[in-house]
Amino acid sequence: MKIAVDAMGGDFAPSEIVRGAVDAIGRIKGLEKLYLVGDEKAVRAELELCGCDHPGIEVRHASEVIEMAESPAKAVRRKKDSSIGRAVDLVKSGEADAVISAGNTGAAVVAATLKLRTLEGVTRPAIAAVMPTRKKPYVLLDVGANTDCPPDMILDFAVMGTLYSKLILGQDKPLVGLLSIGTEDIKGNDSTREAFKALEESPLNFKGNVEGHDLFAGETDVVVCDGFVGNVVLKTAESAAQAIGHWIKEEFKANLIRLLGCAFLSGALKTIKQKLDPETYGGAPLLGVNGICIITHGSSSSKAIFNAIRVGAEAIESKLNERITAELNAVHSKK
Repeated sequence: MKIAVDAMGGDFAPSEIVRGAVDAIGRIKGLEKLYLVGDEKAVRAELELCGCDHPGIEVRHASEVIEMAESPAKAVRRKKDSSIGRAVDLVKSGEADAVISAGNTGAAVVAATLKLRTLEGVTRPAIAAVMPTRKKPYVLLDVGANTDCPPDMILDFAVMGTLYSKLILGQDKPLVGLLSIGTEDIKGNDSTREAFKALEESPLNFKGNVEGHDLFAGETDVVVCDGFVGNVVLKTAESAAQAIGHWIKEEFKANLIRLLGCAFLSGALKTIKQKLDPETYGGAPLLGVNGICIITHGSSSSKAIFNAIRVGAEAIESKLNERITAELNAVHSKK
């Protein structure tokens, strides 16, 4: 398999991007080639610092970068030679099987949607985030690609999320929940109530509505909502995790006895940190486009890039898109 990486996307590009790619090329089974797309001089300088001359890494020059603050649609159209645009082009041409970016999320969504188009039966793609819970991770979608979503779109999200949970997270019969303000089917706005009916009538393993306090209980494998709500949930969860981590550090530093206690608890604290670390889960797939696209956090380290490449490879190997198309056709034919 071959994967294109936006080497200039992210707060720590190209250094962390290149380091993650170098780690991946020698460790991920079946990965034949990585295309590092970006400023050739800068990328090669980082490869030299890593001491890497692996034949599986190829640099493709792109003279422009879409910055985080730029308008995604305008930037994608104006900057024809951007690193994210050229990386997506490699998937479009068939030279690469997937694309990875830690850059401007909106630009990645626009570039992938415009250049790759959507899969058959998909109205709009969705960004899916893997979230930790007390028991097991679950898939939350959409987390930002679409702010207003009609019921049929929510149903498509549930189908795509179910397959991602099954093929990538290993859940046998993923349980789907609809995020709302109450468990009763009459709760929520008009769109949520209509989505409830569509999900209830589908062949999916639908449990009904879930509320905010259910999100980290670990009882649901897929949670669907519109991108406005999903993005608020994602960023609130990230902020809460950071705040909790800060409070724990401050409390342990309060006195010597607590510091000694921290030494005894270091193993447990490390495990908790790993569970809360979004970099462990390898970024968020843009489900529904005609090609594998993994979007990872702007502040991604080499670890996050490695895991994003790993998840991209798993999606390719599992034939995720082919399965999504088949499943959507089956669901829509029963309506």
